[in-house]
Amino acid sequence: MSTRPGPRPRFAVVGNPENRRVALFADAVRAAGLPGPRVVPWAGVLRDQGADFAADEIVRIDSPGENAEVDRLLRGASDATRVEGSARWYAGFTAALRTLRGGIRLDDVDDLAVLFDKRRCHGVLRAAGVPVPASPTSGPDGARVRGWDDVRALMREHRMPRLFVKPAHGSSASGVLAVEAGGGGRIRATTSVEIAADGRLHNSLKVRRYEREADIAGIVDALAPDGLHLERWLPKASLHGRVADLRVVVVAGRATHAVVRTSRTPLTNLHLGGSRGDLDAARQAVEAAGARWADVLGVCERAAACFPRTLCVGVDLLPAVGWRRAFVGEVNAFGDLLPRLTGLPGSGAEGLDTYAAQVTAALRAHARTDPHDPPPGPSRPHSGPLDPYDPVHPHDPLHPHRTGTPRARTR
Repeated sequence: MSTRPGPRPRFAVVGNPENRRVALFADAVRAAGLPGPRVVPWAGVLRDQGADFAADEIVRIDSPGENAEVDRLLRGASDATRVEGSARWYAGFTAALRTLRGGIRLDDVDDLAVLFDKRRCHGVLRAAGVPVPASPTSGPDGARVRGWDDVRALMREHRMPRLFVKPAHGSSASGVLAVEAGGGGRIRATTSVEIAADGRLHNSLKVRRYEREADIAGIVDALAPDGLHLERWLPKASLHGRVADLRVVVVAGRATHAVVRTSRTPLTNLHLGGSRGDLDAARQAVEAAGARWADVLGVCERAAACFPRTLCVGVDLLPAVGWRRAFVGEVNAFGDLLPRLTGLPGSGAEGLDTYAAQVTAALRAHARTDPHDPPPGPSRPHSGPLDPYDPVHPHDPLHPHRTGTPRARTR
C-alpha cells in the first residue's frame, strides 16, 4: 500500500497523569523519535463531560484506576477500597468513553463496553468458538443472579459444585469468590473480600476463606445488584506444586508478551500473593504433553480477534490439568502493564516492551491508506522459548485494596 503523506504522527493518551501506565507509554512514544503524547486527564474528562482530539491525533485510552478523585466521580463512593458500586462505575466509565470526540482511536468504545462486562465478553468469546469455562450467565440470554439463592439454584441445575462468582464489571479479582460445595451441605469461599465490622465489603490484599454460608450469602447478596457472572471452576495445570495460569498480551492480532502466574490459592493475581512462574517451563510442559506452544498462544489471538478495533488486550489463559488444553478466563482492556518485559521470539516485538510494541503497531497502521482499518492479524507462527522476565509487578489493579489488619469473620 502507499504511504500516506503528511506531518509526523502525534499521540494523545486519556489517563491519570501521575500513573506509571501513562509514563511508560509516553516513554515508548518518545523512544520512537516523536514528541511525548498529549495527556488528557480522566478527571478532566469526567468534570468537563468530554474531550476533543484533532483528526490526526492517535488516541490511546488508558486505565482510570488508582486515582481517588476519578474513582469517586465514577463510583460515587468516598472509600476507594469498597467493593460495591461496580455497576455505577461501569455506567460512568462507558458514558465517559462516548464523550471523547475525534482522533484516530487505538481502543474501540464498543469493544471496551463488552470487555468490562464479563457476561457479554464471555458470550462473545463463546459465540466465536473460543474455549471458555461453562457459564449459565453468559451472553444476552444468560441467567440473571439476584442473590445467593440464585447461585445455589444454578449450582444445582448446572451441576457446578465448584465455581467462580465474579462481579460482572469487576477487575483485579475485586469481589471474586471461588466457591466449593461439599457433602453434608458444607460450603467454602476463597476471596479477597473483607467484611468490615459494619458489614460493608472492602478489597483486601489478604486472601481468606469463609466457611459459614451466612457470610458467603451476605457477600453475594450485597454484590448481586451490581451484576454477577458465574463460571465453572476448571482444575488448572500446575508448576512446582502451584496452580498456574498465564497473562498473554496481544498487540495488533499477535501474541507478543506473556507471563505465567502461580499461586497456592485459586486467585493467581500477583497483588494477592501470587508469584511469577517459569515461562520456559510452561512452554516445555505444553510440548511434553504433546501440544504446540503456538496453538496455546493462538487461543489468545482468537480471543483478541473478537475485538478487532482495539489494538491491545491482555488475555488470561487457563491451562487445564495436563497442559494439553487451555481456556480463556478473561480478556482485559488494560492488561498490558508488564514493565521491561520484551516480546516473544517470532512475535515481531522482540526487544520491545508492551508499550513500544503498541506504538510500533500504531505507527504501522497510521502509514496505511486507511488508518481506521482493523490492525493486521498474525502472519507467522510462534516458536522458541519465552524471553526472561523481570520481577516487576505485572499490573496495577484498578481497585485499591486495604492493607491494614483484616476484620473479616472467618468462622
